[in-house]
Amino acid sequence: MVRCSANVPPVMTKCKTRFIFVTGGVVSSLGKGIAAASLAALFEARGLTVTMQKLDPYLNVDPGTMSPFQHGEVFVTDDGAETDLDLGHYERFTHATMSKRSNFTSGRIYESVIRRERRGDYLGATVQVIPHVTNAIKEAILSLRTDAADIALVEIGGTVGDIESQPFLEAIRQLRFELGRKSTAFMHLTLVPYIASAGEIKTKPTQHSVQKLREIGIQPDVLLCRTERDIPQSQKDKIALFCNVAREAVIEAPDVDTIYGVPLSLRGGRLGSILLEHFGLPDNEPDISSWEDICHRIRNAKYELHIAMVGKYIGLADAYKSVNEALFHGGMSNNVKICIDYIDAEFLESEGTDCLRNVHGILVPGGFGERGTEGKIAAIRFARENKIPYLGICLGMQMAVVEFARHVAAIEGATSSEFDSESEHPVIALMTEWETEGERVQRSINDDMGGTMRLGGYPCRLTENTTTHTAYGKDEIRERHRHRYEFNNTYRERLQAAGLVVAGELPDGSLVEIIEVRDHPWFVACQFHPEFLSRPYAPHPLFAGFVAAAKQCSGA
Repeated sequence: MVRCSANVPPVMTKCKTRFIFVTGGVVSSLGKGIAAASLAALFEARGLTVTMQKLDPYLNVDPGTMSPFQHGEVFVTDDGAETDLDLGHYERFTHATMSKRSNFTSGRIYESVIRRERRGDYLGATVQVIPHVTNAIKEAILSLRTDAADIALVEIGGTVGDIESQPFLEAIRQLRFELGRKSTAFMHLTLVPYIASAGEIKTKPTQHSVQKLREIGIQPDVLLCRTERDIPQSQKDKIALFCNVAREAVIEAPDVDTIYGVPLSLRGGRLGSILLEHFGLPDNEPDISSWEDICHRIRNAKYELHIAMVGKYIGLADAYKSVNEALFHGGMSNNVKICIDYIDAEFLESEGTDCLRNVHGILVPGGFGERGTEGKIAAIRFARENKIPYLGICLGMQMAVVEFARHVAAIEGATSSEFDSESEHPVIALMTEWETEGERVQRSINDDMGGTMRLGGYPCRLTENTTTHTAYGKDEIRERHRHRYEFNNTYRERLQAAGLVVAGELPDGSLVEIIEVRDHPWFVACQFHPEFLSRPYAPHPLFAGFVAAAKQCSGA
Protein backbone atom coordinates (compact mmCIF):
# COMPACT_ATOMS: atom_id res chain seq x y z
CA MET A 1 0.00 0.00 0.00
CA VAL A 2 1.25 3.49 -0.86
CA ARG A 3 1.93 5.85 2.01
CA CYS A 4 0.27 9.24 1.71
CA SER A 5 2.29 12.43 1.40
CA ALA A 6 1.18 16.05 1.34
CA ASN A 7 3.53 16.48 -1.63
CA VAL A 8 1.72 13.87 -3.72
CA PRO A 9 -1.41 14.92 -5.61
CA PRO A 10 -4.44 13.39 -3.86
CA VAL A 11 -5.56 11.52 -6.98
CA MET A 12 -2.30 9.52 -6.90
CA THR A 13 -2.63 8.28 -3.33
CA LYS A 14 -4.16 5.03 -2.11
CA CYS A 15 -4.77 5.96 1.53
CA LYS A 16 -8.13 4.98 2.97
CA THR A 17 -8.64 8.10 5.15
CA ARG A 18 -11.96 9.90 4.68
CA PHE A 19 -12.33 13.52 5.73
CA ILE A 20 -15.23 15.16 7.55
CA PHE A 21 -15.02 18.95 7.60
CA VAL A 22 -16.92 20.57 10.47
CA THR A 23 -18.07 24.17 10.13
CA GLY A 24 -20.25 26.39 12.28
CA GLY A 25 -22.76 29.11 11.57
CA VAL A 26 -25.07 31.77 13.03
CA VAL A 27 -23.18 32.27 16.31
CA SER A 28 -19.97 31.11 17.97
CA SER A 29 -19.72 28.77 20.96
CA LEU A 30 -22.23 26.26 19.59
CA GLY A 31 -19.97 23.37 20.52
CA LYS A 32 -18.33 22.32 17.25
CA GLY A 33 -15.42 20.78 19.15
CA ILE A 34 -17.61 18.64 21.39
CA ALA A 35 -19.85 17.67 18.48
CA ALA A 36 -16.86 16.63 16.37
CA ALA A 37 -15.27 14.74 19.27
CA SER A 38 -18.56 12.98 20.05
CA LEU A 39 -18.92 11.92 16.42
CA ALA A 40 -15.35 10.61 16.51
CA ALA A 41 -16.26 8.64 19.65
CA LEU A 42 -19.15 7.01 17.78
CA PHE A 43 -16.80 5.99 14.97
CA GLU A 44 -14.39 4.48 17.51
CA ALA A 45 -17.33 2.63 19.06
CA ARG A 46 -17.72 0.94 15.68
CA GLY A 47 -14.09 -0.17 15.63
CA LEU A 48 -12.86 2.57 13.26
CA THR A 49 -9.68 4.56 13.88
CA VAL A 50 -9.95 8.34 13.94
CA THR A 51 -7.73 11.38 13.99
CA MET A 52 -8.70 15.04 14.42
CA GLN A 53 -7.52 18.54 13.61
CA LYS A 54 -8.51 22.12 14.51
CA LEU A 55 -7.92 24.98 12.06
CA ASP A 56 -8.08 28.36 13.80
CA PRO A 57 -8.47 31.57 11.78
CA TYR A 58 -6.66 33.94 14.15
CA LEU A 59 -3.23 35.33 13.23
CA ASN A 60 -1.42 34.23 16.38
CA VAL A 61 1.06 31.48 15.50
CA ASP A 62 -0.31 29.47 18.44
CA PRO A 63 -2.32 30.23 21.59
CA GLY A 64 0.77 30.05 23.82
CA THR A 65 1.06 33.81 24.27
CA MET A 66 -2.66 34.58 24.32
CA SER A 67 -4.47 35.74 27.45
CA PRO A 68 -6.34 32.94 29.24
CA PHE A 69 -9.16 35.43 29.83
CA GLN A 70 -9.66 35.74 26.08
CA HIS A 71 -8.70 32.38 24.65
CA GLY A 72 -9.08 30.02 27.59
CA GLU A 73 -6.81 27.09 28.30
CA VAL A 74 -3.73 26.23 26.27
CA PHE A 75 -3.80 22.48 25.70
CA VAL A 76 -0.36 20.85 25.39
CA THR A 77 0.32 17.76 23.29
CA ASP A 78 2.88 15.10 24.12
CA ASP A 79 5.19 16.35 21.36
CA GLY A 80 5.23 19.85 22.84
CA ALA A 81 2.68 21.84 20.85
CA GLU A 82 0.69 24.61 22.54
CA THR A 83 -2.77 24.25 21.03
CA ASP A 84 -6.43 25.15 21.16
CA LEU A 85 -8.50 23.78 24.05
CA ASP A 86 -10.71 21.85 21.61
CA LEU A 87 -7.85 19.35 21.29
CA GLY A 88 -8.55 18.52 24.92
CA HIS A 89 -12.08 17.52 23.92
CA TYR A 90 -10.69 15.44 21.07
CA GLU A 91 -8.45 13.45 23.42
CA ARG A 92 -11.03 13.12 26.19
CA PHE A 93 -13.70 11.73 23.87
CA THR A 94 -11.46 9.42 21.85
CA HIS A 95 -8.35 7.27 22.21
CA ALA A 96 -6.49 9.33 19.61
CA THR A 97 -3.38 11.29 20.60
CA MET A 98 -3.09 14.81 19.24
CA SER A 99 0.18 16.29 17.95
CA LYS A 100 1.68 19.40 16.34
CA ARG A 101 -0.15 18.59 13.12
CA SER A 102 -3.49 18.62 14.97
CA ASN A 103 -3.75 22.41 15.25
CA PHE A 104 -2.93 25.05 12.64
CA THR A 105 -3.69 28.75 12.88
CA SER A 106 -3.75 31.38 10.15
CA GLY A 107 -0.59 32.76 11.74
CA ARG A 108 1.19 29.42 11.46
CA ILE A 109 0.06 28.96 7.85
CA TYR A 110 1.06 32.47 6.79
CA GLU A 111 4.38 32.13 8.62
CA SER A 112 5.18 28.96 6.65
CA VAL A 113 4.22 30.65 3.36
CA ILE A 114 6.39 33.69 4.07
CA ARG A 115 9.36 31.49 5.02
CA ARG A 116 9.00 29.60 1.73
CA GLU A 117 8.85 32.87 -0.18
CA ARG A 118 12.01 34.14 1.55
CA ARG A 119 13.82 30.89 0.66
CA GLY A 120 12.81 31.26 -2.95
CA ASP A 121 10.64 28.15 -2.98
CA TYR A 122 8.05 29.88 -5.17
CA LEU A 123 10.68 30.74 -7.82
CA GLY A 124 9.83 34.42 -7.89
CA ALA A 125 6.09 33.96 -8.36
CA THR A 126 3.64 36.50 -6.95
CA VAL A 127 2.56 34.95 -3.64
CA GLN A 128 -1.21 35.03 -3.21
CA VAL A 129 -3.91 33.63 -0.94
CA ILE A 130 -4.92 31.36 -3.84
CA PRO A 131 -3.05 29.15 -4.55
CA HIS A 132 -0.19 29.56 -2.07
CA VAL A 133 -2.03 29.99 1.23
CA THR A 134 -4.78 27.52 0.32
CA ASN A 135 -2.17 24.99 -0.80
CA ALA A 136 -0.41 25.32 2.56
CA ILE A 137 -3.74 24.72 4.31
CA LYS A 138 -4.40 21.65 2.17
CA GLU A 139 -0.93 20.31 2.99
CA ALA A 140 -1.70 20.74 6.69
CA ILE A 141 -4.98 18.85 6.31
CA LEU A 142 -3.50 16.09 4.17
CA SER A 143 -0.76 15.54 6.77
CA LEU A 144 -3.48 13.60 8.65
CA ARG A 145 -3.79 11.14 5.77
CA THR A 146 -2.24 7.81 6.74
CA ASP A 147 -3.01 4.16 6.38
CA ALA A 148 -3.74 4.05 10.10
CA ALA A 149 -6.67 6.51 10.12
CA ASP A 150 -10.06 5.52 8.74
CA ILE A 151 -11.62 8.93 9.31
CA ALA A 152 -10.13 12.39 9.94
CA LEU A 153 -12.39 15.07 11.39
CA VAL A 154 -11.24 18.62 10.65
CA GLU A 155 -12.90 21.46 12.57
CA ILE A 156 -12.81 24.96 11.05
CA GLY A 157 -12.78 27.54 13.85
CA GLY A 158 -14.90 30.67 13.79
CA THR A 159 -18.26 31.25 12.15
CA VAL A 160 -19.12 31.06 8.46
CA GLY A 161 -19.15 34.60 7.11
CA ASP A 162 -16.09 35.72 9.07
CA ILE A 163 -13.46 37.15 6.75
CA GLU A 164 -10.65 35.37 8.64
CA SER A 165 -11.94 31.88 7.87
CA GLN A 166 -12.38 32.31 4.11
CA PRO A 167 -9.01 30.79 3.07
CA PHE A 168 -9.77 27.67 5.14
CA LEU A 169 -13.22 27.30 3.60
CA GLU A 170 -11.77 27.74 0.12
CA ALA A 171 -9.16 25.07 0.90
CA ILE A 172 -11.74 22.49 1.95
CA ARG A 173 -13.88 23.37 -1.08
CA GLN A 174 -10.90 22.54 -3.28
CA LEU A 175 -10.29 19.29 -1.38
CA ARG A 176 -13.84 18.12 -2.15
CA PHE A 177 -13.08 18.74 -5.84
CA GLU A 178 -9.70 16.96 -5.64
CA LEU A 179 -10.54 14.00 -3.39
CA GLY A 180 -14.11 13.41 -4.49
CA ARG A 181 -17.43 13.14 -2.71
CA LYS A 182 -16.84 9.60 -1.44
CA SER A 183 -13.74 10.74 0.47
CA THR A 184 -15.06 14.01 1.89
CA ALA A 185 -18.12 15.17 3.81
CA PHE A 186 -19.24 18.59 5.04
CA MET A 187 -21.00 18.77 8.40
CA HIS A 188 -22.38 22.18 9.33
CA LEU A 189 -23.34 22.99 12.92
CA THR A 190 -25.96 25.69 13.16
CA LEU A 191 -28.42 27.25 15.59
CA VAL A 192 -32.20 26.78 15.44
CA PRO A 193 -33.43 29.26 18.06
CA TYR A 194 -36.75 29.30 19.88
CA ILE A 195 -38.38 32.74 19.97
CA ALA A 196 -40.41 32.81 23.17
CA SER A 197 -42.52 35.84 22.25
CA ALA A 198 -43.61 34.12 19.04
CA GLY A 199 -43.71 30.64 20.55
CA GLU A 200 -41.92 29.29 17.50
CA ILE A 201 -38.78 27.53 16.35
CA LYS A 202 -37.08 29.68 13.69
CA THR A 203 -35.19 28.14 10.78
CA LYS A 204 -34.19 31.33 8.96
CA PRO A 205 -30.77 31.70 10.67
CA THR A 206 -29.88 28.19 9.49
CA GLN A 207 -31.05 28.95 5.97
CA HIS A 208 -28.91 32.10 5.85
CA SER A 209 -25.87 30.29 7.25
CA VAL A 210 -26.10 27.54 4.65
CA GLN A 211 -26.64 30.18 1.98
CA LYS A 212 -23.29 31.76 2.94
CA LEU A 213 -21.61 28.36 2.63
CA ARG A 214 -23.16 27.72 -0.77
CA GLU A 215 -21.95 31.12 -1.99
CA ILE A 216 -18.44 29.90 -1.20
CA GLY A 217 -19.09 26.69 -3.10
CA ILE A 218 -19.71 24.33 -0.19
CA GLN A 219 -22.92 22.32 0.01
CA PRO A 220 -23.35 20.71 3.46
CA ASP A 221 -23.99 16.97 3.46
CA VAL A 222 -25.25 16.99 7.06
CA LEU A 223 -26.79 19.72 9.20
CA LEU A 224 -26.43 19.43 12.96
CA CYS A 225 -29.01 21.75 14.50
CA ARG A 226 -28.32 23.05 18.01
CA THR A 227 -31.56 23.60 19.83
CA GLU A 228 -32.95 23.89 23.32
CA ARG A 229 -36.34 22.50 22.21
CA ASP A 230 -37.42 19.61 20.01
CA ILE A 231 -37.60 20.60 16.36
CA PRO A 232 -40.92 19.54 14.79
CA GLN A 233 -40.62 17.33 11.72
CA SER A 234 -42.30 20.01 9.63
CA GLN A 235 -39.50 22.43 10.51
CA LYS A 236 -36.86 19.83 9.71
CA ASP A 237 -38.50 19.30 6.34
CA LYS A 238 -38.41 23.05 5.76
CA ILE A 239 -34.70 23.18 6.60
CA ALA A 240 -34.00 20.24 4.30
CA LEU A 241 -35.93 21.86 1.41
CA PHE A 242 -34.38 25.30 1.60
CA CYS A 243 -30.86 24.09 2.45
CA ASN A 244 -30.85 21.34 -0.19
CA VAL A 245 -30.02 18.64 2.38
CA ALA A 246 -31.60 15.20 2.65
CA ARG A 247 -34.37 15.01 5.27
CA GLU A 248 -32.59 12.34 7.31
CA ALA A 249 -29.42 14.47 7.29
CA VAL A 250 -31.09 17.29 9.29
CA ILE A 251 -30.24 16.14 12.80
CA GLU A 252 -31.10 17.66 16.16
CA ALA A 253 -28.34 18.41 18.66
CA PRO A 254 -30.35 19.25 21.79
CA ASP A 255 -28.99 20.62 25.05
CA VAL A 256 -27.91 17.85 27.41
CA ASP A 257 -27.19 17.76 31.13
CA THR A 258 -23.57 16.64 30.59
CA ILE A 259 -21.26 16.95 27.60
CA TYR A 260 -20.56 13.23 27.92
CA GLY A 261 -24.16 12.61 26.92
CA VAL A 262 -23.59 14.12 23.46
CA PRO A 263 -22.36 10.83 21.88
CA LEU A 264 -25.57 9.14 23.04
CA SER A 265 -27.66 12.02 21.72
CA LEU A 266 -25.97 11.95 18.30
CA ARG A 267 -26.31 8.17 18.20
CA GLY A 268 -30.06 8.65 18.55
CA GLY A 269 -30.02 10.95 15.53
CA ARG A 270 -28.09 8.41 13.45
CA LEU A 271 -25.37 10.95 12.58
CA GLY A 272 -22.61 8.37 12.33
CA SER A 273 -24.74 6.03 10.24
CA ILE A 274 -25.60 8.75 7.74
CA LEU A 275 -21.95 9.72 7.25
CA LEU A 276 -20.80 6.11 6.91
CA GLU A 277 -23.45 5.58 4.26
CA HIS A 278 -22.17 8.73 2.54
CA PHE A 279 -18.66 7.23 2.46
CA GLY A 280 -19.90 3.81 1.38
CA LEU A 281 -18.53 2.22 4.56
CA PRO A 282 -20.26 -0.55 6.56
CA ASP A 283 -22.29 0.66 9.52
CA ASN A 284 -21.50 -1.69 12.39
CA GLU A 285 -23.52 -1.43 15.57
CA PRO A 286 -21.55 0.89 17.91
CA ASP A 287 -20.70 -0.26 21.42
CA ILE A 288 -21.78 2.77 23.46
CA SER A 289 -21.84 0.99 26.81
CA SER A 290 -18.87 3.00 28.15
CA TRP A 291 -20.69 6.29 27.45
CA GLU A 292 -23.84 4.94 29.05
CA ASP A 293 -21.82 4.00 32.12
CA ILE A 294 -20.16 7.44 32.26
CA CYS A 295 -23.52 9.22 32.11
CA HIS A 296 -24.98 6.83 34.70
CA ARG A 297 -22.13 7.64 37.11
CA ILE A 298 -22.60 11.38 36.62
CA ARG A 299 -26.36 11.30 37.08
CA ASN A 300 -26.39 8.93 40.05
CA ALA A 301 -23.59 10.28 42.24
CA LYS A 302 -24.49 9.78 45.90
CA TYR A 303 -22.49 12.54 47.53
CA GLU A 304 -21.46 16.10 46.75
CA LEU A 305 -17.96 17.41 47.36
CA HIS A 306 -16.86 21.04 47.23
CA ILE A 307 -13.38 21.59 45.81
CA ALA A 308 -11.88 25.08 46.05
CA MET A 309 -9.95 26.02 42.93
CA VAL A 310 -7.72 28.94 43.86
CA GLY A 311 -6.63 30.56 40.61
CA LYS A 312 -5.90 33.83 38.90
CA TYR A 313 -8.00 33.36 35.73
CA ILE A 314 -11.28 32.34 37.33
CA GLY A 315 -13.16 35.02 35.38
CA LEU A 316 -13.27 32.49 32.53
CA ALA A 317 -13.96 28.87 33.44
CA ASP A 318 -12.48 27.70 30.12
CA ALA A 319 -9.08 28.90 31.36
CA TYR A 320 -9.06 25.72 33.47
CA LYS A 321 -11.11 23.49 31.15
CA SER A 322 -8.98 20.35 31.42
CA VAL A 323 -8.61 20.76 35.20
CA ASN A 324 -12.37 21.08 35.56
CA GLU A 325 -12.99 17.96 33.50
CA ALA A 326 -10.27 15.99 35.31
CA LEU A 327 -11.94 16.83 38.63
CA PHE A 328 -15.28 15.60 37.26
CA HIS A 329 -13.55 12.41 36.10
CA GLY A 330 -12.17 11.95 39.61
CA GLY A 331 -15.69 12.38 40.91
CA MET A 332 -16.99 9.68 38.55
CA SER A 333 -14.42 7.20 39.80
CA ASN A 334 -15.45 7.89 43.40
CA ASN A 335 -19.22 8.05 42.88
CA VAL A 336 -19.42 11.70 43.95
CA LYS A 337 -20.55 14.94 42.33
CA ILE A 338 -17.84 17.59 42.20
CA CYS A 339 -18.84 21.20 42.84
CA ILE A 340 -15.98 23.55 42.00
CA ASP A 341 -15.81 26.70 44.12
CA TYR A 342 -13.79 29.17 42.05
CA ILE A 343 -11.82 31.49 44.33
CA ASP A 344 -9.76 34.41 43.08
CA ALA A 345 -6.30 34.15 44.59
CA GLU A 346 -6.15 37.94 44.98
CA PHE A 347 -9.33 37.79 47.09
CA LEU A 348 -7.50 35.66 49.66
CA GLU A 349 -4.73 38.24 49.87
CA SER A 350 -7.17 40.92 51.01
CA GLU A 351 -9.91 38.95 52.73
CA GLY A 352 -8.12 35.99 54.29
CA THR A 353 -8.79 32.26 54.06
CA ASP A 354 -12.07 31.92 55.99
CA CYS A 355 -13.87 31.06 52.75
CA LEU A 356 -11.86 27.81 52.65
CA ARG A 357 -13.13 26.42 55.94
CA ASN A 358 -16.04 24.43 54.53
CA VAL A 359 -14.42 22.98 51.41
CA HIS A 360 -13.42 19.31 51.14
CA GLY A 361 -10.30 19.85 49.05
CA ILE A 362 -8.11 22.64 47.70
CA LEU A 363 -6.55 22.74 44.24
CA VAL A 364 -4.12 25.38 42.97
CA PRO A 365 -3.71 25.17 39.18
CA GLY A 366 -1.01 26.49 36.86
CA GLY A 367 -0.38 30.04 35.75
CA PHE A 368 2.26 32.62 34.93
CA GLY A 369 3.28 35.85 36.65
CA GLU A 370 3.32 37.15 40.21
CA ARG A 371 -0.26 38.38 40.47
CA GLY A 372 -2.23 36.39 43.05
CA THR A 373 0.68 34.21 44.15
CA GLU A 374 0.56 35.31 47.80
CA GLY A 375 -3.10 34.31 47.84
CA LYS A 376 -2.16 30.91 46.46
CA ILE A 377 0.51 30.53 49.13
CA ALA A 378 -2.05 31.41 51.79
CA ALA A 379 -4.43 28.74 50.45
CA ILE A 380 -1.66 26.15 50.39
CA ARG A 381 -0.65 26.95 53.97
CA PHE A 382 -4.29 26.65 55.02
CA ALA A 383 -4.55 23.22 53.36
CA ARG A 384 -1.29 22.00 54.92
CA GLU A 385 -1.99 23.19 58.45
CA ASN A 386 -5.67 22.18 58.50
CA LYS A 387 -5.11 18.74 56.92
CA ILE A 388 -7.33 19.49 53.93
CA PRO A 389 -6.49 17.40 50.85
CA TYR A 390 -4.40 19.46 48.45
CA LEU A 391 -3.42 19.05 44.81
CA GLY A 392 -0.98 21.53 43.27
CA ILE A 393 -0.34 21.72 39.53
CA CYS A 394 2.65 23.48 37.96
CA LEU A 395 2.58 26.92 39.63
CA GLY A 396 0.57 25.22 42.37
CA MET A 397 3.59 22.96 42.96
CA GLN A 398 6.06 25.83 42.84
CA MET A 399 4.07 27.85 45.37
CA ALA A 400 3.79 24.77 47.61
CA VAL A 401 7.60 24.62 47.67
CA VAL A 402 7.78 28.34 48.49
CA GLU A 403 5.19 27.95 51.25
CA PHE A 404 7.01 25.01 52.79
CA ALA A 405 10.35 26.78 52.57
CA ARG A 406 9.01 29.86 54.34
CA HIS A 407 6.84 28.35 57.04
CA VAL A 408 8.39 24.93 57.73
CA ALA A 409 12.03 25.13 56.68
CA ALA A 410 12.26 28.73 58.00
CA ILE A 411 13.89 30.08 54.84
CA GLU A 412 12.89 33.71 55.20
CA GLY A 413 12.15 35.45 51.92
CA ALA A 414 11.95 32.23 49.91
CA THR A 415 10.32 32.85 46.56
CA SER A 416 10.60 32.18 42.83
CA SER A 417 13.07 33.99 40.63
CA GLU A 418 10.13 34.51 38.25
CA PHE A 419 8.91 37.13 40.70
CA ASP A 420 12.22 38.40 42.09
CA SER A 421 15.34 37.82 40.03
CA GLU A 422 17.48 39.27 42.85
CA SER A 423 16.03 37.09 45.60
CA GLU A 424 18.48 35.70 48.15
CA HIS A 425 16.52 32.43 48.32
CA PRO A 426 15.01 31.46 44.95
CA VAL A 427 13.75 28.00 45.86
CA ILE A 428 12.11 28.02 42.41
CA ALA A 429 14.42 29.20 39.63
CA LEU A 430 14.94 29.33 35.89
CA MET A 431 16.99 26.23 35.17
CA THR A 432 18.41 26.57 31.66
CA GLU A 433 21.77 24.83 31.87
CA TRP A 434 20.79 21.19 32.10
CA GLU A 435 20.35 18.21 29.84
CA THR A 436 18.37 15.02 30.21
CA GLU A 437 19.11 11.78 28.41
CA GLY A 438 21.35 13.65 25.98
CA GLU A 439 18.68 16.14 24.86
CA ARG A 440 18.47 19.84 25.57
CA VAL A 441 15.33 21.17 27.23
CA GLN A 442 12.71 21.77 24.56
CA ARG A 443 12.46 25.29 23.22
CA SER A 444 9.06 26.89 23.18
CA ILE A 445 7.67 28.05 19.85
CA ASN A 446 7.34 31.37 21.65
CA ASP A 447 11.09 32.08 21.84
CA ASP A 448 10.33 35.74 21.15
CA MET A 449 9.00 35.88 24.71
CA GLY A 450 12.48 35.06 25.99
CA GLY A 451 13.79 32.26 28.17
CA THR A 452 13.12 28.57 27.72
CA MET A 453 10.02 26.52 28.28
CA ARG A 454 9.74 22.83 29.06
CA LEU A 455 6.93 21.65 26.80
CA GLY A 456 5.38 18.27 26.16
CA GLY A 457 5.86 14.81 27.59
CA TYR A 458 8.72 13.85 29.92
CA PRO A 459 9.34 10.67 31.92
CA CYS A 460 9.20 10.72 35.70
CA ARG A 461 10.54 8.14 38.17
CA LEU A 462 8.35 7.76 41.26
CA THR A 463 9.59 7.25 44.79
CA GLU A 464 8.38 4.13 46.53
CA ASN A 465 6.21 4.37 49.65
CA THR A 466 4.76 7.72 48.65
CA THR A 467 1.16 8.80 48.11
CA THR A 468 1.94 9.39 44.45
CA HIS A 469 3.47 5.95 43.91
CA THR A 470 0.41 4.35 45.49
CA ALA A 471 -1.92 6.41 43.29
CA TYR A 472 -0.19 5.46 40.05
CA GLY A 473 0.65 1.91 41.04
CA LYS A 474 3.87 1.91 38.99
CA ASP A 475 7.47 3.09 39.13
CA GLU A 476 7.70 5.33 36.07
CA ILE A 477 5.20 7.59 34.33
CA ARG A 478 5.14 10.10 31.49
CA GLU A 479 3.40 13.46 31.87
CA ARG A 480 3.07 16.73 29.96
CA HIS A 481 4.74 19.98 30.94
CA ARG A 482 4.33 23.70 30.21
CA HIS A 483 6.55 25.91 32.35
CA ARG A 484 9.86 27.74 32.55
CA TYR A 485 10.78 27.58 36.23
CA GLU A 486 11.89 24.54 38.21
CA PHE A 487 12.54 23.30 41.73
CA ASN A 488 15.98 24.70 42.67
CA ASN A 489 18.16 21.71 43.58
CA THR A 490 20.39 23.97 45.67
CA TYR A 491 17.70 23.80 48.37
CA ARG A 492 16.78 20.16 47.94
CA GLU A 493 18.64 18.70 50.92
CA ARG A 494 17.58 21.52 53.23
CA LEU A 495 13.88 21.15 52.32
CA GLN A 496 14.00 17.37 52.58
CA ALA A 497 15.61 17.66 55.99
CA ALA A 498 12.65 19.81 57.04
CA GLY A 499 10.25 17.07 55.94
CA LEU A 500 9.48 17.76 52.31
CA VAL A 501 9.17 14.53 50.31
CA VAL A 502 10.46 14.31 46.76
CA ALA A 503 7.95 11.84 45.32
CA GLY A 504 9.02 12.03 41.68
CA GLU A 505 11.94 13.21 39.56
CA LEU A 506 13.37 12.85 36.09
CA PRO A 507 14.94 9.40 35.64
CA ASP A 508 18.43 10.92 35.81
CA GLY A 509 17.52 12.73 39.05
CA SER A 510 18.25 16.16 37.59
CA LEU A 511 14.86 17.76 38.24
CA VAL A 512 12.19 17.37 40.91
CA GLU A 513 8.76 16.63 39.43
CA ILE A 514 6.54 15.85 42.44
CA ILE A 515 6.61 16.84 46.10
CA GLU A 516 4.55 15.70 49.06
CA VAL A 517 4.15 16.64 52.73
CA ARG A 518 4.33 13.97 55.41
CA ASP A 519 1.62 13.32 57.98
CA HIS A 520 -1.11 14.74 55.80
CA PRO A 521 -4.19 12.93 54.40
CA TRP A 522 -3.26 14.01 50.86
CA PHE A 523 -0.77 16.72 49.93
CA VAL A 524 0.62 16.19 46.45
CA ALA A 525 1.97 18.82 44.08
CA CYS A 526 3.41 18.15 40.62
CA GLN A 527 5.39 20.23 38.17
CA PHE A 528 3.52 18.75 35.19
CA HIS A 529 -0.12 19.01 34.08
CA PRO A 530 -1.88 15.71 34.86
CA GLU A 531 -5.20 17.11 33.69
CA PHE A 532 -4.11 16.73 30.05
CA LEU A 533 -4.12 12.94 30.38
CA SER A 534 -7.39 12.47 32.26
CA ARG A 535 -10.28 10.81 30.44
CA PRO A 536 -13.89 10.14 31.52
CA TYR A 537 -13.32 6.43 30.85
CA ALA A 538 -9.86 6.55 32.55
CA PRO A 539 -9.67 9.21 35.30
CA HIS A 540 -6.14 10.39 36.05
CA PRO A 541 -4.69 8.67 39.15
CA LEU A 542 -3.82 11.96 40.88
CA PHE A 543 -7.31 13.40 40.43
CA ALA A 544 -8.96 10.12 41.41
CA GLY A 545 -6.74 9.90 44.50
CA PHE A 546 -7.27 13.55 45.42
CA VAL A 547 -11.05 13.22 45.21
CA ALA A 548 -10.94 9.95 47.16
CA ALA A 549 -9.01 11.70 49.95
CA ALA A 550 -11.47 14.60 49.94
CA LYS A 551 -14.35 12.14 50.13
CA GLN A 552 -12.78 10.30 53.04
CA CYS A 553 -12.04 13.50 54.95
CA SER A 554 -15.59 14.73 54.38
CA GLY A 555 -17.00 11.61 56.00
CA ALA A 556 -19.15 10.86 52.93
